[in-house]
Amino acid sequence: MIRLRLAAGGPRLAARGRARIARVPKTVWLVFLFLAAGLFGAAAGAWRNLCNDCPSIAQIYTYEPRQTSKIYSRDGQLVAEIGAERRTPVSLSSLPPYVPQAFIAIEDRRFYSHRGLDWRGIARAVLEAARTLSLSGGGGSTITQQLARNMWTERLGFEKRVVRKLKEWQVALALEDAYTKDQIIEAYMNQIGLAHGWYGIQTASRNYFGKNATDMNPAEAALLAAVANLPERYSPLRRPEAAKRRRDLVLTLMGRQGYLEEADVERWQAEPVPTERAKTVETRAPYFVEWVRVLVDDRFGNRLLNNAGLKVYTTLDLDMQMAAEAAMANGWSRIENWPDYPHPRYGEVSDSAASRGAGGLPYVQGMFVAADPVTGQVRAMIGGRDFGESKFNRATQARRQAGSSFKPFVYAAALENGIPASEMVLDGPVVLDQADGTTWRPSNYNPEFAGWITIREGLRRSINMASIKTGMRIGLESVAQMAHRLGIRTEVEPFPSTTIGAAEVIPVQMLEAYATLATLGERVRPFPILRVESADGEALWEPQPERERALDPAVARLTVSLLEDVVDNPRGTGYTGVRLRAGLPREVPAAGKTGTTNEGSDIWFIGFTPNLVAAVWFGMDQPIPIVEGATGGRFASPVWGEFARRLYYGWDGGGGAPAGDSLSAEGAEAGSEAVLPVPMRWAWPEGVVIRRIDGKTGTLASRWCPDSDAYDEHYLPGTEPTKACDRESGPSSPSPSLPREPR
Repeated sequence: MIRLRLAAGGPRLAARGRARIARVPKTVWLVFLFLAAGLFGAAAGAWRNLCNDCPSIAQIYTYEPRQTSKIYSRDGQLVAEIGAERRTPVSLSSLPPYVPQAFIAIEDRRFYSHRGLDWRGIARAVLEAARTLSLSGGGGSTITQQLARNMWTERLGFEKRVVRKLKEWQVALALEDAYTKDQIIEAYMNQIGLAHGWYGIQTASRNYFGKNATDMNPAEAALLAAVANLPERYSPLRRPEAAKRRRDLVLTLMGRQGYLEEADVERWQAEPVPTERAKTVETRAPYFVEWVRVLVDDRFGNRLLNNAGLKVYTTLDLDMQMAAEAAMANGWSRIENWPDYPHPRYGEVSDSAASRGAGGLPYVQGMFVAADPVTGQVRAMIGGRDFGESKFNRATQARRQAGSSFKPFVYAAALENGIPASEMVLDGPVVLDQADGTTWRPSNYNPEFAGWITIREGLRRSINMASIKTGMRIGLESVAQMAHRLGIRTEVEPFPSTTIGAAEVIPVQMLEAYATLATLGERVRPFPILRVESADGEALWEPQPERERALDPAVARLTVSLLEDVVDNPRGTGYTGVRLRAGLPREVPAAGKTGTTNEGSDIWFIGFTPNLVAAVWFGMDQPIPIVEGATGGRFASPVWGEFARRLYYGWDGGGGAPAGDSLSAEGAEAGSEAVLPVPMRWAWPEGVVIRRIDGKTGTLASRWCPDSDAYDEHYLPGTEPTKACDRESGPSSPSPSLPREPR
């Protein structure tokens, strides 16, 4: 009965409902429909406008990701990368198939079947969020979504997670409509961060494995795919065990999904993971690279340098750099192994700041810079012992006393003023009263005075008294002007002590000054950059060297002749180190000058040939003595000679390797061939006069003086001697009638 009553009442209830609906005014229905349409339109509009601040998906290839600037050597070898995100793109077609398969296996197994969003993954993520009542669980992101996130994180901003995820979905759907799957996976692998500031699989492969991404094996590809999930957690350099577990999971999934055979999975899982950065990508010539970085930064700004992928082609010659490093390593070793060496040795210093002191590192430092004197292109540079411990570039930033390496400027000024190389000067005491009431009494390295000597001998033997008296005779201002004309831009005060190197100079400027002599008077500013290109290869900057005629060719050639004597004559201060100890054959035309400051706190050798100029300096960061007996001839000139011998004859040529040669077999094999051709000796300009001279008096050789003391001297026209040698009358005194104005 109850069921019947209910059943019977059913039609009546339905009728009553229809009646009530019929009684609802039509205006209410219109309002309801209007509101529904509005809500639907608002939702559609909100979806449409959700990503109005997102970039166009057309930018997937026009978009310029943050790329490091690449520093290349003069022959196009990659030397270093500069930037926050080190990234080098690589094409998908050049990669083995298992490289993208590794990423697909672990990140998005249905990559080739979905249309940008994996609804199964999304459903799992939603259920997990409902279970944990948290949106932090993540999950469900496809490779396409990750590409959108990686490319435009800054543009998508930092809204609430749901809004950001919706934007990510919209960009992912648009990417799938516009591009193929292969284009998307390629862009993804080139954008992804893989720890340590390395972005993209090419840069990561170079740093983790020391090879290009095209040469990776399945284990290496799987490791990069493993790192991609959480780079800081799975970097093998930080957490090798976690990285291996994750990599082995990737390999297992590759096997399950048919990308690898089971035997191959086990084989590649047995491979170790790297625990140190690959040595092949360590920066060569770090001081040179930093010099280049500063110049490019000044020109283009930090943003372009670090993000725009500039290509910087430099003048660096890696063979010369390797030769310089080997020669300097031997030089440092000779100094630290010298008897009674008083300072801490490199490698024996603790890492505590207290052990280093406020004035620099406590072990002996050094500097080396080499260039082509004709073009000004810097070929090699060492700015210190260890760039990691001190980024201060002693080649371009240090100001050190030049010592006797300054003396060629004195003699160049004297020659220009008409004082010939055979002019006699008295090597005797100099006593000068100073403005403060003190007396200046300089001394020679050898305490015994030689008496009357030629200017040529004075420079050959680096006699201080000869330099002081010559400089004071021509005028100290003339000396300072000559130094500036040749390339010294630091202050050169017109003091008597300046003539023996009291002025502080910057080593690369000393290199420039000596290069001006090597080119017989044409000054070229040393520079390290050939050209800078955009990431697309557009030329942005091609520096042109500053070139200027600074010295008359005849004066320059006469000065070079004096400096040849320093290297070629057994009594020259550079002979032992260059010709004898380093074994550089005489057929290489070489000239140069040693330099030693008070108590051996700065020791130099700056030498050149017609196609090479190089400067060597050793010293402590604080100007204190290096070791008792330290001189430029003892420690610096052998480095220059060894470097030159390697360049002109190869690692094993020119009389064999010098004592203490530490070059590895690998390095010797790599640099076994000569780098430079042996050049012809400098020609003499027209008009230069040659006379046979008696070396003891500076007069014309004659039968009244021994032939053993005679030699050929060169002169500017009108400065040659006219008096014949007569030993009974003694040496000629300086002629007051010689011209004083520059010729």
